[in-house]
Amino acid sequence: MNEAKQGTSAPSAEAMPHEAHAHQPTIKELLGELSFLEWIQSVRSGLREPKKSGEYRYAVQQLHRLWSPVCGVLLPLLLVCVMMATPEHVVSDKDSIPVTIEATKVNDILKDDQVKEPEPVDPQPPDDTNINPDPGDFAAVPGPPGPTGPTTGPSTPFSPQPAAFDSVAMVKSPITMKGVYASRAPGAKGMLTGRGGGGLGGGDKHTEEAVMRALRWLKKNQQSDGSWNAQKVAMTGLAVLTYLAHGEMPGSSPEFGDTIQKALEFLLRSQKEDGSFNGMDGNGYAHPIATYALCEAYGMTLNPNVKAAAEKAIVPIIKGQHPTGGWTYNMDPNVAKEDGKYRDDTSYMGWCAQALKAAKLAKIQADGIEKASKLAVKGFKKNANPNGGFGYTSPAQGGLTSVGTLCMQILGASNESEVKKSLDLMDNWIPSFDAKNPLGGAPQYYFYYATQSKFHAGGKRWDNWNKEMKPLYVSAQKIEKNGIKDVNGKDCDIGWWNNGDLHTDRPVMDTCLAALQLMVYYRYLPTTSKEAVQVEEEITATQTNTGDIKVDTGNL
Repeated sequence: MNEAKQGTSAPSAEAMPHEAHAHQPTIKELLGELSFLEWIQSVRSGLREPKKSGEYRYAVQQLHRLWSPVCGVLLPLLLVCVMMATPEHVVSDKDSIPVTIEATKVNDILKDDQVKEPEPVDPQPPDDTNINPDPGDFAAVPGPPGPTGPTTGPSTPFSPQPAAFDSVAMVKSPITMKGVYASRAPGAKGMLTGRGGGGLGGGDKHTEEAVMRALRWLKKNQQSDGSWNAQKVAMTGLAVLTYLAHGEMPGSSPEFGDTIQKALEFLLRSQKEDGSFNGMDGNGYAHPIATYALCEAYGMTLNPNVKAAAEKAIVPIIKGQHPTGGWTYNMDPNVAKEDGKYRDDTSYMGWCAQALKAAKLAKIQADGIEKASKLAVKGFKKNANPNGGFGYTSPAQGGLTSVGTLCMQILGASNESEVKKSLDLMDNWIPSFDAKNPLGGAPQYYFYYATQSKFHAGGKRWDNWNKEMKPLYVSAQKIEKNGIKDVNGKDCDIGWWNNGDLHTDRPVMDTCLAALQLMVYYRYLPTTSKEAVQVEEEITATQTNTGDIKVDTGNL
């Protein structure tokens, strides 16, 4: 041991030929504290010794141990050098796919303070012979816009959801809304700049300012339970659609995230166990509108509770469809007129068709969505006029022409003659807020569909409409200066619309319908655009039995 203390090098094999293999480096010698220079000298001297000596084997072992860390540093360094030396034209982001995932922690769910709804009042059923009937059967709510204080009373909402809406993080949806839907991811509106006739895809700073005023007005007038008066489920559904169209989502929107979260929570609490929603209009418009909103919301948030609610809500729509393809009030599949024909209501069918389309795009899992979508085309064709136009419950050429046109477009039947002739018929339409216009008493309801169908068609047809619509809608908005503060505490204007429709839940419904039209620039893609990828196959719908869709033609 005394000799070992005098040095770490063993005697050479030449000096002690018979003991060349007798001495091996001890643990202490191998693991002793050596400086870096001493370690290098030890390895160098060991490599000069005979290959069978312990010194040589020790040196080789040290080199082996050094190889891994050296490779771990040199190889990445070499790769970086190669990439830096590569010409820029070789590496391109042309085919890159940006993916944004945002996980956020949202606020605790609101306490249940839902206000008590007034007793429903059933409106007078419209005359089926009228070609310009009540489009939404919404009870008129006169009076100036403004916040309505919540009334006190017991609250007994029922939620079929297993957990709170915000029990999971909200993430941006990886689903690309293809076909007629544009991406509403952050920056999507900017990407669409310049399409359709100007900034913001046909809009401009004035239209966007009007939309922001409307969103802030809705925020200010939201009730404490997350709803909007007076037909709370239907109006909340429309408000949710309006915020989603602007790309506002819970947890990620600084200014409106809480507003839409409370609205979605209200819808979840309002849903019954069988998936249905009760409305106050007496005819059940609330259900397809709320379903439409939930399907859109799930497609953008991927929240599992929203998905569960949307899956439940779409079932009554599928089950309530007539064998002829249409729907009537309250989605009753057994309602028929006295002469035995099914009452297929074009106005009501419009919301059911939009809900089906949204469910299909959001990948909602429910049996029969595909069949119901194809069969719906037959229902609209049933109410189509041979010369263009769609009627209420029979062929006509009134304001509901736009409803049938848009719904056939989004259901994949835009090349059908009924659509083309109806678009020709609507070329004479002029945007208006006046109930005395030639179309009848609900122009903004008709134009909500007309704006989308014209934009979907594109070309001169859209350009001419947009040229008239933009200045009219901006100037018709009622504005309150400094009506609300934004997230930074800055005073901002708010705005709303009171249109001349005879049947509306104003001003919430009026404001949502107008704002949705001003956001059509970045919400939908025209069929003629290159971005309209994966457009559905055109459907040639007939009134005969085809394939696995059984159609009752006996009463047609």
